[in-house]
Amino acid sequence: MLLNDLLVVMKVAELRSITAAANSLDMQVATASAALKRVEKNLGLELFIRSTRQLRMSPAGERYLPQCQQALQLLESARLNIQSDLDELGGEMRIALSSDLGRNVITPWLNEFLDQHPNLTLRSHISDSIIDFYRDTVDMALRYGSPTENNLYGFKICDVPRLLCAAPSYLATHGTPSHPHQLATHNGLCYQLNDVVQNEWQFAHYDQTIKAKLCGNRISNDGDLVRRWCVSGYGMAIKSCLDMADDLLNQRVISVMPGYTPTPTELWLVCPSRQSITPTVRLLRDYLKTRTQALLSALAARHLIPS
Repeated sequence: MLLNDLLVVMKVAELRSITAAANSLDMQVATASAALKRVEKNLGLELFIRSTRQLRMSPAGERYLPQCQQALQLLESARLNIQSDLDELGGEMRIALSSDLGRNVITPWLNEFLDQHPNLTLRSHISDSIIDFYRDTVDMALRYGSPTENNLYGFKICDVPRLLCAAPSYLATHGTPSHPHQLATHNGLCYQLNDVVQNEWQFAHYDQTIKAKLCGNRISNDGDLVRRWCVSGYGMAIKSCLDMADDLLNQRVISVMPGYTPTPTELWLVCPSRQSITPTVRLLRDYLKTRTQALLSALAARHLIPS
């Protein structure tokens, strides 16, 4: 039986809700539910009686879980005793980053983070490919989109608006579209993920959803290259506002059709197991939340994203 699964079960018992437990532990509801099922399967009994409206402990759960709580408290006490003499963070921080966000935004922040904690070292894995935590030897990944794998643990850093962007030079030559249907006459700079070209762009306008199929002469599986093409005036691209923040703030690109909103995303710090959520990971999580919020606030203050 995994200790991580037992921690989830204890939180479910405390809050009487799988959803509330998942939110409290910064994980997906499906992950928490799977952990509970594994513990019950291992024991061969149900710890909770579930109905459509409520969840309560079974008689077996009422006998079993208090003893588990005592055991977990003993383990936590032992962990704190080991760490009590550590004054500073130390060790190697192995993190996977996407090409664009990683190079242009997060790496300068990580340099400052290392300056604040000189006993830390950094191993940075920069790629837009899907990370295999064991094959690629990383402890955490900062990536767009909430984790869908039930065995991963993550912290949501922030919500991230996405924008349709183009350089002023491109718009001066080709005109500025006012509706997604006009994008058919423009050059789309498209990102390719897992061999799928993302050339169908979706926009929200009030209660409408509008799709536009793009044609273009440049496609790449490297998000940073798509950004560079956009800044150089080769066409239009849909990008995360974090990826484009410096270009937007310095007017190297312009947000086009702000009334039509591309599908937003989220930024998550993801770990392969609960054991890998170290004090360093938690401090980095808080640091990234602070820095991203400051950058989003700067974009909102210039009316480049909704406030």
